[in-house]
Order: sequence, then C-alpha cells, then structure tokens
Amino acid sequence: MKNINNRSTEYDIDDIFLERHSPRAMSGQAVSRNEIMTLLDAAHWAPSASNVQPWRFLYAIKGTEDFNLFLSFLTERNQLWCKNAGALIIELSKKTNNEKMVPTHSFDAGSAWENLALQGSKMNLVIHGMAGYNLEPLVKELNISDEYKVEVMIAMGKPGKREDLPEELQEREKPSLRKDLKEIVFEGKEGSKQLK
Repeated sequence: MKNINNRSTEYDIDDIFLERHSPRAMSGQAVSRNEIMTLLDAAHWAPSASNVQPWRFLYAIKGTEDFNLFLSFLTERNQLWCKNAGALIIELSKKTNNEKMVPTHSFDAGSAWENLALQGSKMNLVIHGMAGYNLEPLVKELNISDEYKVEVMIAMGKPGKREDLPEELQEREKPSLRKDLKEIVFEGKEGSKQLK
C-alpha cells in the first residue's frame, strides 16, 4: 500500500501518478520560454496512432497582449485565478492527415496533455487543464480552421498560496481522489455487463 497526498494505491505504481494534481494557486511569477518549451517537448513525445502526431499548441506568456487575449477566452470563474498564471497554452488536434480523417486525434492529444502535465509536476510547476473557455471567440480571434479541434486550455505557473485564491476555490485546492479500480475495470465479455 502506498499513500501520497492522501491518495493511496495497493499497486506499486510510480509516485508521480499520486503526486501530480491540478492546483489553481499560482504566484504570478514569470515562467521562462525554456520552461514552456520543456513542457511542450515532453508533450510531443507522446504515443500517436500511425505516428501522425495531431497535437498542436499555441502559447502566450504573462505580460504580453497575447496572454490577455488568451485570458479573455476563459470563463469568468477561471479568469479569477488564471490571471496569476505565467503562461496560458491552448492545445488543438488536427483532425486530418493527408486529407484523411484521423479517428484518434483527440485521444492522441490527450496523451500529449498527460506528458505535459507529468513533466510540469516533475518541474514543480502548477499545470491545470481546463474546459472552461468560450470556444466561439477563441476560434474566431485566432482564426482556427475547421481542420482543427480545440481540446483544452492549460494554465501553467509557479506555485502560489492557497489563501490568495477566491474563497470558494480554496477548499478545492488539494489533490482529488479517484474511483476504486473495481468501479472502472472489468474483465472480458462478462465484465462488459457491469459497465455503468
């Protein structure tokens, strides 16, 4: 039995899976282009069906007009804490390759996101993926073609203080738990009857 961050597992998985979580408290301190590129380098080594590598990333560094633009795409609730990010990243996936649909474009982009998140955890950075953004203005302002799907927006930054978050978010500033394996893992055809 292993317990890290009040998360426990009965199997001998690597500590990083229990250490990684998605905090929101960031200091507002600048992040370097090198730190951003290190995250994106890790992301680009993700597994990819037929090695198509459909992931694409746009980033904006705090203190730039682009950062303010990217921040404006987020919901008001996410803007409250993302204003302290060092950078904002938008991950997209390219839906086609050589004019053929890539059925795994989102799945592969998810693998790239996970690599980015784990690398950020190793670098002691806050990495938080969000679905709380306004798609229509994002697509319009950045002139994103139908060939791409916006997958997620990501806030990255240096760790900050929990008490600097809006009060309603302070309580949530801890690693979340996961369902028991028995709720999500089933064996064979018989197991398919247990899917919920």
